[in-house]
Amino acid sequence: MAGGHQKYRHLSRSSAHRQALLRNLVSALIKEEAIHTTYPKAKEAQRMAEKVITLAKRNNETARRKAQGILYRPFDLMPKLFGELRERYLLRPGGYTRVLRTEPIDKYSQAPAAILELVDGPKDMRFAMTAATVARDRQLGNNHTELTRKNMAKVTRFRENGVEALDDLASKIGDMGLISTDAAKGGKADKSSSR
Repeated sequence: MAGGHQKYRHLSRSSAHRQALLRNLVSALIKEEAIHTTYPKAKEAQRMAEKVITLAKRNNETARRKAQGILYRPFDLMPKLFGELRERYLLRPGGYTRVLRTEPIDKYSQAPAAILELVDGPKDMRFAMTAATVARDRQLGNNHTELTRKNMAKVTRFRENGVEALDDLASKIGDMGLISTDAAKGGKADKSSSR
């Protein structure tokens, strides 16, 4: 039936090729903690990555065998999966990955692109963006908006020492001197004149 409901994206590949592609993406995600690919591939790889991390949280022999069957180079990735990543997500009930849409990678085809990343890790983009917003608010002397406060709560909720880590990163970003005092004064003057 044309246009019917699909259980998953076929990605214009045969079943074996699709599974190999997803296994490769998940293996790269566990190794690098963030990958840049097309949006449909990222969404399908996200499903498999969530299952692999759930297997790591179980940490029994059956879960290890299933994870070993999914990952390429399992002897390189299993210690990280069942060690560092298991400890990071042990208290988190779900949502171990995030898909962020980006500009198309290939300018010719204009395929929708995305970044698939593990949350609460060293390459967590939302954490870095929230820290930059906090640093900017501190330098300008502004109060945090409701959206910034919500993002601060989200990125620090399950991260170990999350509030301290956010403050440290915001201080480091503030010490870089990316916002000059002249720009801050100009920004406030523009706001007052527009009212």
